[in-house]
Amino acid sequence: MVKNLDEVFNKAKEYTTQKVSVAAAEDKEVLIALKEAAENEICEPILVGDEKKIKEIADELNFDVSSYKIINESEPAKASQMAVKLVNQGEADTVMKGHVQTRDLLKAVLDKENGLRTGNILSHIAILDVPEYDKLLFLTDAAMNIAPDLDQKVNIVQNSVDIANDMNIEKPKVAPLAAVEVVNPDMEATKEAALLSKMADRGQIKNAHVDGPLALDNAISKEAAAQKKIDSPVAGDADILLVPDIEAGNILYKSLTHLAKGQIAGIIAGAKTPVILTSRADPHEAKVYSIAAACMMMANRK
Repeated sequence: MVKNLDEVFNKAKEYTTQKVSVAAAEDKEVLIALKEAAENEICEPILVGDEKKIKEIADELNFDVSSYKIINESEPAKASQMAVKLVNQGEADTVMKGHVQTRDLLKAVLDKENGLRTGNILSHIAILDVPEYDKLLFLTDAAMNIAPDLDQKVNIVQNSVDIANDMNIEKPKVAPLAAVEVVNPDMEATKEAALLSKMADRGQIKNAHVDGPLALDNAISKEAAAQKKIDSPVAGDADILLVPDIEAGNILYKSLTHLAKGQIAGIIAGAKTPVILTSRADPHEAKVYSIAAACMMMANRK
């Protein structure tokens, strides 16, 4: 089992090279990441976007793109449609966000004719490599679903479990987070956490241990869990943190990356393939790790 993002990167090099279709590829940080991934035979990029700009940036980076397929489309929304269509038609294995608005890429992903719909909701999964934690930590959903209800949380949890399975984590431990570790009828997050736990027990959430509610300290610290006398296979050893809403997720995500110096990979799950999606503000390292993670996932599905 991989325990940090460097191990993910190295593991991805052992698999068959995956084809990554890039929507609006005329982005310097994206091309830096693709160059590193391509040179390590993790991915073969298909560059969809403004061909002139792509080549200008690639030349600046000493990235020889002459052997890669480039599809000229200067309008980002149309580039997104084309990039997604390539995956839909089997010409690419997964799709990556370039210099395009997230909404335009996701609109293409959800297109009924040429998109990557599965019937599941889409959710964001942040794969975090935090120095003080002894393994990868999956955080969901800090970027897409604002205030998910119970049904949506079931889908969000299953999306994250499937992604963890694709990364060789056979039965990940899921902690639905709340402010306290007991069910409080006045706190909706605690009630939904308890229901998710029982649903997992009954097989409604598959291939995972789910136990909650758990406060953050009880989810990731064995000492804190022991002090509270919480007897659980998840407490103190969580692989996946389910946040109650987007505000909690956003705060935790930024705390772990900016204050705890966590490294990050970003994936949208719930489509036919993982969608490689990071913030424009993220460094190229985050994009490299995201490419490696998605390629590892797709290789394991074949």
